Amino acid sequence: MADLQELRKEIDCIDRKMVQLFEERMEICKNVAEYKIKTGKKVFDRERENEKIEAVQSLTGNEINRLGVGELFGQIMSISRKLQYKLLEQHGIMEKPSFQPVDTLDKENATVVFQGIEGSYSYAAMKEYFGAQVKNFHVKSFRNAMETIAEGKADYAVLPIENSTAGGVSEIYDLLVEFDNYIVGEQIIEIKHCLLAVPGADKEDIKTVYSHPQSLMQSAGYLRKQDWKQISMENNAFAAKKVAEEGDKTQAAIASRYAGELYGLNILEEGINDSELNSTRFIIVCSQKKFLKNAGKISICFEIPHESGSLYKTLSHFIYNGINLCNIESRPIREKNWEYRFFVDFEGNLQDSAVQNALGSLQEETKNMTIFGNY
Repeated sequence: MADLQELRKEIDCIDRKMVQLFEERMEICKNVAEYKIKTGKKVFDRERENEKIEAVQSLTGNEINRLGVGELFGQIMSISRKLQYKLLEQHGIMEKPSFQPVDTLDKENATVVFQGIEGSYSYAAMKEYFGAQVKNFHVKSFRNAMETIAEGKADYAVLPIENSTAGGVSEIYDLLVEFDNYIVGEQIIEIKHCLLAVPGADKEDIKTVYSHPQSLMQSAGYLRKQDWKQISMENNAFAAKKVAEEGDKTQAAIASRYAGELYGLNILEEGINDSELNSTRFIIVCSQKKFLKNAGKISICFEIPHESGSLYKTLSHFIYNGINLCNIESRPIREKNWEYRFFVDFEGNLQDSAVQNALGSLQEETKNMTIFGNY
């Protein structure tokens, strides 16, 4: 049996040769890039790469090596493409995102729309982001809010996109694809559900509690200890408003402190939700392609072929450019059974060369890549 140290020496020798050959190959790839720069030929040629992988796989002696060589050369060609994209970006050939950097957002003169009614968490997020005196109005649905800013009836909309315990708000992702509106900011609101009742009511008086289904679910541990009838409402703030207007001491609402203050209700108990670490992230959306110069997060979506390794290859562009991902979600594509659209948040600014390189690469290798905003 061969000595382990000797075997390792042989592997080291082969690795040195592989590195030398890899560097020779990458030098030739630079020349390929120069040719494509002059001729305008696309970097990514899927058919050519598939033919190349099949050709090198045919040189192997068994199935395990065939699969391994296919993966190895897939990675080598992926690295080669990334080098070519970088060279194209350095020559100013790759198309840059058509977003306008701005120093500030005009919050003082803005009109803001939100879904729900006064006292909702969306209302609280709007007040936190724009200030207490901001001009605002509410609409019934998330779609109404997107339509309102698309039609120029408001400057900004405030929409919930993700909860730390319940996950993403799927309807918002779908609306971002449908409308040409863009994210310019975000506001995180801590979700601390309160048990609200009319002045003079005690906890012992309560027989019925009203709230949004998700809030009832998030407070399930607390509610199991009570013998109360639970009734779902369209919105927490609607529940608080109902309790306030009817003035019935046997009724309570689960809603925010903001709703309690707005509708003159007393807080019987605060923080009744099961998880103390519960927050909702709201996005600030407008109809213009603009971003703050100091923005640090980007949201995009894209579609990829329904085949093995597609997502892995796509995400490798972030790794190559040293970009950190914050979040990834998927949503079914309505027109295509069992195919998905991916939504990705990552750190960066649209003015960064690494971000431009990554986005340019994704533009070449994915379908319907869309930038939702930099904020």
